[in-house]
Amino acid sequence: MGDWSQQMDIPIWFEKRLLQIIDFFYAKWPQPQPHKEMLKHCTIISHRGEHDNKDIFENTISAFDQARDAGVGGIEFDIRWTKDLHPVVFHDTNLQRVFGSGVELNKATLDELKTHCRLIPSLEEVIQTYGKDLHLMVEIKKEVYPDPSYQNMLLKDLFHGLSPQKDFHFISLHPEMFQIIDFVPASAFLPSARFNIKALSKLALSSDYAGVSGHYFILTNRIMRKHLAKGQNIGTGYISSKNCLIRELNRSVKWIFSNNAVELQGIFNSILNY
Repeated sequence: MGDWSQQMDIPIWFEKRLLQIIDFFYAKWPQPQPHKEMLKHCTIISHRGEHDNKDIFENTISAFDQARDAGVGGIEFDIRWTKDLHPVVFHDTNLQRVFGSGVELNKATLDELKTHCRLIPSLEEVIQTYGKDLHLMVEIKKEVYPDPSYQNMLLKDLFHGLSPQKDFHFISLHPEMFQIIDFVPASAFLPSARFNIKALSKLALSSDYAGVSGHYFILTNRIMRKHLAKGQNIGTGYISSKNCLIRELNRSVKWIFSNNAVELQGIFNSILNY
């Protein structure tokens, strides 16, 4: 499998500003009431848990508890590996952005990492706490796997009590990383696109993956129809308003990723109970 990580060379500040404008537009665009059957098909996914990175930090037990307690159906989280090859739940390669520390995860043992920041949960802790209770969207980050056979075996042991597709999916911006994982069917993999949606859509269709995910704006109806016609599913993010939520429900989106999933779940429930 090739490297599918190539993206358009767009400055991060410009991309964020562009997405803000798009969100503003779709938030103002009225949408028809969705059929209740469409709601039964869809699951709200809390992106890194419900967090503000001030009182409650992303990818922590507190953030995931907030989502679960509000009735959100799933959580998305990232896994990284420590120096002694323990998978932990964290997005970045170091603690600087979230916790103000320059500690590199792959240069610290699990015990050392816990000494620096006890809030970072192990993958085992997250699976034991939320497995079969929430749908787990597990993002595989692009990084060097020093011992891929051992790391694959360890992941297999950790997920052995869960059913792929039903209880969890592996997602990645870099689907070449899926090659490391051999204990789940292809339908448990969900590639996530940025601006390379056409390439990843083609890959997902040819590889019999679960479907494809990406920002709601780049996932056009034409692309979605190809996946839905093949029995695959669509995940879109990052939904932040009622009108945009309703639009995605009307488009038969299976997984809706959001940074304010608790609020969206409340809107979702009000529509379902209307």
